[in-house]
Amino acid sequence: MKRGLGWTAVGYVAMVAVVLVVAVPLFWILITSLKERPDIYTRPAQWWPNPATKENYGDVTTRIPFWNYLRNSVILTSATAAAKIVLGVLSAYALSLLRFPGRSIVFLVVIAALMVPNQITVISNYALVAQLGWRNTYQGIIIPLAGVAFGTFLMRNQFLSLPGEIIEAARLDGTGPMKLLWRIVMPLSWPTLVAFSLITVVNEWNEYLWPFLMSDDERVAPLPVGLTLLQNNDGLTNWGPVMAGTILAMLPILVLFLFLQRQMIKGLTAGAVKS
Repeated sequence: MKRGLGWTAVGYVAMVAVVLVVAVPLFWILITSLKERPDIYTRPAQWWPNPATKENYGDVTTRIPFWNYLRNSVILTSATAAAKIVLGVLSAYALSLLRFPGRSIVFLVVIAALMVPNQITVISNYALVAQLGWRNTYQGIIIPLAGVAFGTFLMRNQFLSLPGEIIEAARLDGTGPMKLLWRIVMPLSWPTLVAFSLITVVNEWNEYLWPFLMSDDERVAPLPVGLTLLQNNDGLTNWGPVMAGTILAMLPILVLFLFLQRQMIKGLTAGAVKS
């Protein structure tokens, strides 16, 4: 019993340490966004704004075309995430429940794509997009980001874990491939689909490198790219507006995660416990 209590205590200590590692930077971002500029550089550091100010939030929306960047982020995230989700589900369905020649080879290619970092393909993608005349356009940002290797792998494993009896019974009843997908497979895979969708939305919302290379101004640049314009002001960064912009950029994803967190946890742990 003492040994069990000791391991429990170690677990709680580790959990508290992880929470602090994650929470302290977020707390510092929040209080910095509420500080006046002289207080940000005070030594020793102030752990609470005195006095608190909302001026930084006004600055971030006036010093840059914040709402244009936000609109672009919504458009790019929605379009790219929708493309990834649809293509990921369809490709996973084909690789798991349909029979066709070369299926195993196609899946190996998908697995190989997971091993290749996105940064390696930046130069070739940039050259291709530039030749097509798609620089500083939405399609130039969206199409190269629409790869679905992770989604295909995740959803394929989910589809393969479904009870085979249900799939065979639906086929014996004359259910076609698309009806089988939308009426049987997808309702049984809803938690995993939510997890996949949320991960995809978060990744696309925070995407920086490729939109930075493809955009020249606020016409198509997303919010992470726009916030970099706040970081250089005569050689000295005014961190108040930068942190305020960071908080505003985090809020939509934070609200979405809080709303869908239970479904995400179910999806990520699907198959971990069998009854």
